[in-house]
Amino acid sequence: QVVVPEEVFFTVAAAGILENLLVLLAVVRNKNLHLPMYFFICSLAISDMLGSLYKTLENIFIILCKMGYLTRRGDFEKKLDDAMDSMFILSLLGSIFSLLAIAADRYITIFYALRYHNIMTLRRALAVLVIIWMFCAGSSVAIALFSYEAATVIPFTILFPLMMFFILCLYVHMFLLARSHAKKIASLPTSTVHQRTNMKGAITLTIFLGVFLCCWAPFVLHILLARFCPHNPYCACYMSIFHVNGTLIMCNAIIDPMIFAFRSPELRSTFKKMFCC
Repeated sequence: QVVVPEEVFFTVAAAGILENLLVLLAVVRNKNLHLPMYFFICSLAISDMLGSLYKTLENIFIILCKMGYLTRRGDFEKKLDDAMDSMFILSLLGSIFSLLAIAADRYITIFYALRYHNIMTLRRALAVLVIIWMFCAGSSVAIALFSYEAATVIPFTILFPLMMFFILCLYVHMFLLARSHAKKIASLPTSTVHQRTNMKGAITLTIFLGVFLCCWAPFVLHILLARFCPHNPYCACYMSIFHVNGTLIMCNAIIDPMIFAFRSPELRSTFKKMFCC
C-alpha cells in the first residue's frame, strides 16, 4: 500500500474545508453575488466540503480501528461505514449535478442572453438546487444501503461517465455555435462585453470539469476494480494507491476555490474586503 502521511492528509482536508467555507461566506455577504451562477457555485463548494469531510472521517475511522477502539465488523461500525459511504456518494453526485447546472446556466447565458433573466430567475435556480440535493440525498442513501449488489454499483459507476459525456456534448455545442451567435447579436452596443463575459464563464466551467475528472476519476475506477476484480494482480496493484486517490479528491476541494477567486473579479474583491476587515 502507498500510504499518505496522516499530517499531509489532514492538512489538505482542513485547507479544502476552510477554502470552500470562505467561498460560501463571500457569496452570503456580498449581495452582488446573489445570482443563480454563484448559487450553483456554492452548491459545488458544498459538494467539495463533503468530499473532504468524508475522507477525513474515513481516515479517523481507520486510525481508531488500528488503535483497537473500534472493530471492523461490529453493528455500530457497519452503520458508521454506511453513513460515510453515503456522504461520499452524496459528494460525488452533488459535484456532478452542480457542474451540470453550471453548464446549463452558461449555455442559457450564451445562447439566450437577452432572455436569460426571464429564464433563469433566482427562484428557479433555488428550485433546481433543492431538486438536485433531494435526488442526490435519496440516491446516496439507497446506493450506500445496497452497495453490495452489482445491480446498484453498475448504474452508479455508469452515471459518472454518462454525465461527463453529456456535459462534454453541451460544451462542444456551446463552443461551435458561440461565434455564429456572437455575429447575430453584434449590432447590440454591449454584446461584445457580454459575449466575452459569457465565454469567460464557459472557459471557467471547462477548467472545473477538467479538475473534477482528474481528481475523481481515479477513485471511481478504484471502486469499479474493487467490486469486479478484487483478486486480479493488476487490479490489486492499482488499488494499492487508494490513499493517493483519496487525497486527490481533497485536492479538488482546494483547487476549485482557487479557480473561483482567480476567474471572478467580484469574488476576489469580496475576499480582499473579508481579509482586510
